[in-house]
Amino acid sequence: MKTVENKTITPESVLLLIREMALSFDKEMKESRAAFEKEMAESRADFKQRMNALNEMIGGVGNSNGMAAEELFYNTLYNGDKNIFGEQFDVCYRNLNFNDKKKKKRNEFDIILVNCKSMALVEVKYKARREDVQQIIDKVPDFKTYFPYYNCHQVYLGLAAMSFDKGVETVCANNGIAILRQVGDEVLVEYENLKVF
Repeated sequence: MKTVENKTITPESVLLLIREMALSFDKEMKESRAAFEKEMAESRADFKQRMNALNEMIGGVGNSNGMAAEELFYNTLYNGDKNIFGEQFDVCYRNLNFNDKKKKKRNEFDIILVNCKSMALVEVKYKARREDVQQIIDKVPDFKTYFPYYNCHQVYLGLAAMSFDKGVETVCANNGIAILRQVGDEVLVEYENLKVF
């Protein structure tokens, strides 16, 4: 036969039991919180990794679209008769770059058409936006600084794109910039308001 020990319940023993339970509960909560925080950190890291992969993939698609647009317009101008902007151009260059490490300045000119007295700088975009208009205008001083051989040439500007945001064509026309767009199998050039920069 088993003997049962009778313990007298005192206020001190109840208080001791409550303290033990509170310490045990506190320990379980800390362990639970640590496990939760670890799980959340792993989830955040996994989410960040997936987002980086998605951004890389989307960026790759954007770059591919831009490269395809540039290839189309360059090939059209290079292989065509180069009689655009009211001028007959002799040569067509692509991706002319400068990198001034002292001034921490670099730029790229997508397509350049040249003859003995004039040249055209054509910025190529997959989809042209309003800010692209100012971007190409801002490139003119850099071009004249870093390629002084062409300073005696008249400079024309063109914006080539597969599509244009609403109003971009009007902004180009108001600034004297030609528009090059793909229409079916051809490239259409609009240069009624063209000006020399």
